[in-house]
Amino acid sequence: MDSKRDNNKEQEVEKITAVLLKSHSGEFDLESILFLKFRGLGIHDLGCIGDCMNLERLDLSGNNIVNLAPLSSLRLLSVLNLSANRISNLEPLHSCENLTNLNLAGNIISSIDHLLCLQSLRKLESIRLNDNTYNYSNPVCRNVSYRAIVLEMFPTLKVLDGERVVGRGSDLYQLCKDIDDTIKAGLYKNGQLVEHQDCKPWVEDTYWEIKRSNNAIVEEAYKQFNDILHECRLLNNRATHAISQSERSMSLKKQPKQYAI
Repeated sequence: MDSKRDNNKEQEVEKITAVLLKSHSGEFDLESILFLKFRGLGIHDLGCIGDCMNLERLDLSGNNIVNLAPLSSLRLLSVLNLSANRISNLEPLHSCENLTNLNLAGNIISSIDHLLCLQSLRKLESIRLNDNTYNYSNPVCRNVSYRAIVLEMFPTLKVLDGERVVGRGSDLYQLCKDIDDTIKAGLYKNGQLVEHQDCKPWVEDTYWEIKRSNNAIVEEAYKQFNDILHECRLLNNRATHAISQSERSMSLKKQPKQYAI
């Protein structure tokens, strides 16, 4: 059983070589390689990975990488995952001008100053230094102003640590959060949960009414839609009746029992 498990596990390597690159990619020419994944192989030395001049996506997560110098020639690199390594110096990434997505969670980046070299990456949209899912972080994340400073440093960022910071996604997230907070606030009064006894209709009666049109095609669409709304209205009435019956039943159960004397 153990031998079978060992056969299924990828052999660990210390250095990336041309033979390793070709065997993993299936490409004979290193410049033809566009995507590479070397995850959890125990890599210390990036070797000749810089010869993959046209590389666009690279996953080096879960290794023992310290020196990123060989990555400096990868100017077409767009997505780079360096999570769970031993990286503190990001200077070589300065020339990776096409980087849009960068994962650095789980390294030893200790200062905001270590991120300054990335400010020239004008296309950078997503950067991750902290990942709660895998409990990966960096010492810099303990800085109380970390998030605000990073967002100021990188105005093009759309995602920080997996959370949207600009765009429709963040607006929707904030809206849902505000609604949720409002609902929760309405359920509590002076710190106590308020029980609502009255069962109010889910929607107003006029909700099911729609405006008519003289256009024949639109009229037919309205007709079909009105049939669907009619079914919804019936379901709504049944639901309201069921809730009313349930509340009445629960109310009877709460009444104290009376015994004849």
